[in-house]
Amino acid sequence: MSATENTLLKQKLNPSTQVASSHNVHLWGPGTLVLLTLLTMVAGLISEKLGYAAASTLFYIIAYAAGGYFGLKGSIEALRAWVIDIDLLMVLAAAGAAIVGQPFEGAMLLFLFSLSNVLQEYALDRTRNAIRSLMDLRPETALVRQGEQLISLPVAQVKLGAVIVLRPGDRIPLDGTILTGEGEIDQASLTGESMPVWKKSGSTVLAGTINQTGSLEVRVTKRPQETTLARMIKLVEEAHQEKAETQRFLDKAEQWYATGVILFTALVAIIPMLFWDELFATAFYRAMTVMVAASPCALIISTPASILSAIGNGARRGVLFKGGIYVERAAQLKVVAFDKTGTLTKGTPQVMDVLTLPAFRSQTSQPEDELLALAAALEARSEHLLAQAIVQAAQKKQLPLVEVDAFQATPGKGVEAQIDGVTYRVGNSRYLADLPGNGLDEAKGVMTQLQKEGKTPVVVARLEGEKVVPLGILALADEVRPDAAAVIADLKQLGIARVIMLTGDNQAVAQDVARQVGVDAFYADLLPEDKLRLIHDLKKQYGTVAMVGDGVNDAPALAVATIGLAMGAAGTDVALETADIVLMANRLDNIPYAIALSRKTRRVLTANLSFALLMIVIMLIGIFGWAMPLPMAVLGHEGGTVLVSLNGLRLLAFRR
Repeated sequence: MSATENTLLKQKLNPSTQVASSHNVHLWGPGTLVLLTLLTMVAGLISEKLGYAAASTLFYIIAYAAGGYFGLKGSIEALRAWVIDIDLLMVLAAAGAAIVGQPFEGAMLLFLFSLSNVLQEYALDRTRNAIRSLMDLRPETALVRQGEQLISLPVAQVKLGAVIVLRPGDRIPLDGTILTGEGEIDQASLTGESMPVWKKSGSTVLAGTINQTGSLEVRVTKRPQETTLARMIKLVEEAHQEKAETQRFLDKAEQWYATGVILFTALVAIIPMLFWDELFATAFYRAMTVMVAASPCALIISTPASILSAIGNGARRGVLFKGGIYVERAAQLKVVAFDKTGTLTKGTPQVMDVLTLPAFRSQTSQPEDELLALAAALEARSEHLLAQAIVQAAQKKQLPLVEVDAFQATPGKGVEAQIDGVTYRVGNSRYLADLPGNGLDEAKGVMTQLQKEGKTPVVVARLEGEKVVPLGILALADEVRPDAAAVIADLKQLGIARVIMLTGDNQAVAQDVARQVGVDAFYADLLPEDKLRLIHDLKKQYGTVAMVGDGVNDAPALAVATIGLAMGAAGTDVALETADIVLMANRLDNIPYAIALSRKTRRVLTANLSFALLMIVIMLIGIFGWAMPLPMAVLGHEGGTVLVSLNGLRLLAFRR
C-alpha cells in the first residue's frame, strides 16, 4: 500500500481525524481532484485538436497538478524516509509521457490512478463500517435513579454501583446486573445472536444491547471504557491496523520491487538507444509504458481489501479477529482443543436426576417433585453452587418451598435444618458417614453408579435420633451445550484433523462429556501448566493448533496456541485479553464459521495475487511483443487494481 493510501487509511480509522479534516476533504478531497483532472484533461485534448496550444498546455498543467497532487505528496513523504513506492512510479511515468510529447496520456494515467485510489478507499471504507456501527451503539445518556428521582446523566458521569432504569425499547448504556424486572434483551448487534435472550434478576446485561420488553433496574458493574462494547470497539480498531502476514511481506517487498521497476525501466530506455540506435522518444515512451504495467498496485491493495472485509464480516456475527494475521492463521488450523467447563458445557451445574429411595417413596404420591422441593427448601439459604442449582431446578418446576428452622451449614459437607420439628440433612456422602442408619448401603451403591456416569450425587436424608434415613439422591452435572456435538462434527467435516478436550475435572466426568460431544481424545485432571504442556506437544506434532477457553486457567494455553479463541460474553477478562479471536456470543458454531471465513479469505487472496501477477506478465508481453500503447497499460493497471479491491469486498457478504 502506498504512502498516500496509508495516510488515508489512518484517517479513516481515526474518527477524530475525520471530524477535524472533514471540511477540507469536502472541498479539496480526492474525489474533487479526480473530477477536476478529468475535466481539464478533456479540455486540454479538445484545445489541442483545435490548435489552441497555449490553452491546451494550461489545461494539461492543471490536470497534472490535480491528478498528481496526492501522488507527488506521497512520493515526497516516502523519499524523505528513503523509501521508493508506487506513487513515485506513477508520477515519473506521467512526467515521462509529457517529456516525449504525450501530455494527454500522462494526464489519463494520473486521472485513472487517482480514480482507482478513490474506488479502493470506497471499497475499504465499506469494511470499516464495523467500527462506525459499534460506535453508534453507544447511548450518550443514562437514566439514573437517585433516591426517588430519575436523572438523565451523560454516560461518562455514571459511577460504578449506580442504578439505571431501562424502559422497553431503550438501548442499554453500560454493562450491569439486573436488580428488578425481567424481559427480553436483543443482543444481535453485539453477539450475533438472532433471537432475543430472556433476562431476569441477577442476569448480566451488556452495553449496546436493546431492552425489548419489560422495565428493568440495573446496577452498573463496569465503567464506560471497560464495557464489553468498549472492548469490542478497541479490538476491531486494533484488528484493522494489525496487518496480515502476506500484507507485511508485500509492504516490505514494495520498495525493493519499486526500485527494481525503476532500474528495469531505465534499462528499457537506455539499451535500445545504445545498441539499436532507437529514437529517444520511442524508447522512452516504451519505458514509461513498462513502468506503468509493472507497478504493483493491484498486488499491494489486494491483501488489505480482503483482510479488512473478512474482519468486518466476522465483527457483524460477533467473531472478533484481533488482526489480519489471525485471519490468515485460522485457515491453517489442523487441531482444535476445547476447554470443557463453560466451553463445551454450560459452566453451571444442573439437576440431571432425582432418585427416591424406599423410605421416601412410601410416604408420598409424587416422590420426585416432593424430594426436590424438600432439598430446595433446605438449600435455599446456602450460597454453594450446587445448592443454587437445586433451588433453581425447583423454581423452574414452580414447586413451593417451605420455611425451615435451625439452619446450619457445614463447609465441605452440606446443610442441616428443621421442618415442622423434623431434622433433615442435604449433602455429600461424608456428611452422613459419621451416623449409623437404615438404607445407607443402597444409597452408597446409587451414588457410586452416578459418579461413574460423571455426575455429582447429593443425598437428602432424615435424622431419627442418632440414626440417619436416606430419602433420595439428586444427581447434578455440568450440562453439555446442546450444539457441542454438532459443532465438533462440523469441524471434522471442515477437515480439522483432531478435536480434543482438556479439563481439570475428574476422569469419569471428562469421559462422559467426551462421549456425548464426540471428541477424538480427552485429557482430565489437568492443571493450567498441564494444558500448556499439551498444547506445546500438539504444536510439535501437528504444527497449527487452536485453543478454545473462557477461564483464567485457560489463559496460558490460549497464549501459546497458534490461535487462541475466547468465549467472549461469559469469558474472563484475562482470557479475552490473551486470545487472538474473541467469540462475543456464547455460540460454538462461530468457531467453524471463523475457520470457514478464514479459508475463503485465503482463497480470495490467492486469486487476487495470482490475477495481479498475471496482469503484469500479460501487459509486459504486450508491450515488448505488440508495442502496446501507454493508455492500454494504464487501463490494465488501474482496472486490475479496482477489480482485486472489489473481489476482496465480496467477503463482506460471505455466508456459510
